[in-house]
Amino acid sequence: MQDPTTPQPDAAERMTRPELADLQLRRLRQTLQHAYDNVPFHRAAFDAAGVRPEDCRTLADLARFPFTTKADLRTHYPWGMFAVERSRLRRLHASSGTTGTPTVVGYTDRDLATWSEVVARSLRAAGARPGDAVHVAYGYGLFTGGLGAHYGAERLGCTVIPASGGMTARQVRLITDLQPQVIMVTPTYMLTLLDEFERQGIDPRSTSLRTGVFGAEPWTQEMRREIEERFAIDAVDIYGLSEVMGPGVAQESVVTKDGPHIWEDHFYPEVVDPVTGEVLPEGAEGELVFTSLTKEAMPVVRYRTRDLTRLLPGTLGPFRRMARITGRCDDMIVLRGVNLFPSQIEELVLTVPGLSPHFQLRLAREGRLDRLTVRVEARPGTASDGRAGAAGELIRRVKEGIGVSVDVEVVEPESLERSVGKLKRIVDERRG
Repeated sequence: MQDPTTPQPDAAERMTRPELADLQLRRLRQTLQHAYDNVPFHRAAFDAAGVRPEDCRTLADLARFPFTTKADLRTHYPWGMFAVERSRLRRLHASSGTTGTPTVVGYTDRDLATWSEVVARSLRAAGARPGDAVHVAYGYGLFTGGLGAHYGAERLGCTVIPASGGMTARQVRLITDLQPQVIMVTPTYMLTLLDEFERQGIDPRSTSLRTGVFGAEPWTQEMRREIEERFAIDAVDIYGLSEVMGPGVAQESVVTKDGPHIWEDHFYPEVVDPVTGEVLPEGAEGELVFTSLTKEAMPVVRYRTRDLTRLLPGTLGPFRRMARITGRCDDMIVLRGVNLFPSQIEELVLTVPGLSPHFQLRLAREGRLDRLTVRVEARPGTASDGRAGAAGELIRRVKEGIGVSVDVEVVEPESLERSVGKLKRIVDERRG
């Protein structure tokens, strides 16, 4: 493991908490006015709620303003959420649209500069330094991960290896030959890379890598421990979502590893009750909501992320931390009266020898009862009798740990369908 030196903080990191709050309020009022003046959706939503931008006199007043949801972005596809002329847009990104109309986001020149700056700040917090080589294995293209990481690493002064996703054997060759110090990738794909290193007879602990910056999907402490032990690196969490900016909304420090710090000079966070929308006090678990403070092309006001977390006091400058995401509001499964999240299954899967962390939950209905099948990939080299034993062990641990009965199907390595390096965790095949 590395012994990182403390990086030189930027101006925002040197602020006091009151100074940050003053900056946030000024930027928040500007954002609300910008959205009201230039986005018909926001103007109509503010008017319907009986509020105007000048009604935001304190940060607490933001709670009076209406939420924005992914459904709103889809309804106004493709151009309805933009606050600038199309001629000012320098880049567009979009979701895959596999579950409906895509969501489109765009950036002005200043937005791209801001995005690069927050990713560069994130990488410094992760332990990267100018001159390091950064292997970017997030997908490039309409997905924000690859290009967001790429430009932030260049802004920091790093050498970027734009590997993108897939072609696992080639990824191992590039890491071995080009000797990067940092890798940016989804945590589940990192474990796929680890298996490929071992398949090729290369000790993963012998590589040049010292830091892994992992995002685009929730991951557990158990997965962090496995990655760090098998690769002899520091594994830290980066958080972001396209609708708010992309990767770089929040970043975990390599020094403390106590959860991502939100860059609150650009993104104002709230945690609300997922049902009532009431703002919850610091430390209470609820749904994470963001308002952008500096975006030009597509300002977002109280965007509901669906991610469940808590806001906590910070340990890095004036910024608050977000606790590790426990699940998503729309990912919670109610199975025969028991609430469960994919993260709970992941924690148990990682305790069973022979099973990889790559799994999918399939819901079906038999008669009047719901049935859950956990389809999980075997680790390479696990024999058929070992797979059967692992399936039985996972069934037992889910029953004892969560209190529900599930079926388990152990499948071949790398046989579950992936999109930009990550799995679709839940497939609901129920009807009616």
